[in-house]
Amino acid sequence: MTENPSEERLRALLSGISPEIAEQQLNDKLGITFVDLTPERVSGTMPVKGNLQPFGLLHGGANAVLAESLGSVLAALHAGPDRLAVGLELSCTHHRAVRSGSVTGVATPLHVGRSTVTSEIVITDESGRRTCTARLTCMVRGRKPSA
Repeated sequence: MTENPSEERLRALLSGISPEIAEQQLNDKLGITFVDLTPERVSGTMPVKGNLQPFGLLHGGANAVLAESLGSVLAALHAGPDRLAVGLELSCTHHRAVRSGSVTGVATPLHVGRSTVTSEIVITDESGRRTCTARLTCMVRGRKPSA
């Protein structure tokens, strides 16, 4: 199976991490698939199945993981290859329950500075209804030299 161009670009962003860490990505466990990867927009989808809380609704933590994944990649695209973006603050407002299908998240930049990138992430259901709004601020710093 051929990877989509966004997945290939994501793998390039993550190049240099150890294979042990590369095999343990939370995105893979939750079924997150990246669709668009540009400095202006990072989007991805996540299935509801497998990401439920005990009452049969999409888990709020799964929304948070999707939001942080998309926003962190957006920040990494702005940071560039010689710098690292790490999450500093995440807030999520859950507007509507989702019980099945998939959700789509879209991250767009609100602020791009030298040391921080803040993005808004809007998550919608298959009908296009907003289910969650999140805001993520990432700190941008230099990469540690390889050991």
